[in-house]
Amino acid sequence: MELPESCHRLFERPFNAVLTTLNPDGSPQTSLVWASREGDEIVMGMEGRRPKVRNIRRDPRVTVLIEDHDERDARGLPQYLLVRGTARVIGPDIADEFTALMDRQARRYLGTEKYELGNQGSPTAVIVRITADRVTGIGPWAP
Repeated sequence: MELPESCHRLFERPFNAVLTTLNPDGSPQTSLVWASREGDEIVMGMEGRRPKVRNIRRDPRVTVLIEDHDERDARGLPQYLLVRGTARVIGPDIADEFTALMDRQARRYLGTEKYELGNQGSPTAVIVRITADRVTGIGPWAP
């Protein structure tokens, strides 16, 4: 499924995303993450040893929520993008690709040229790519 063009601007601003995965017992595991868009995929860098990565490897169903801090609907409510999707884990052994992604995200989220938060060159770093199965929320992208 394509990510509607109306939501692309959300990935150009430093809006955090909320990623929800499923724990082995079926309960939700939720994390605040940085998210980018590459074509119609949502892309995130993370440490492979984190519970969210273990959850995705076991069950690739995820949701991503991004609040639109710029726009409100006619009722005055903040717009938000909600993507239900299927995730896949790329890596580890992708240090150069991970570093390039995190440098791009650091420019957007931190205003710095380089990502310098301690896990550059990590042997467990992975990239998660999410393909949308359903796009909803409040905004022009909602059905």
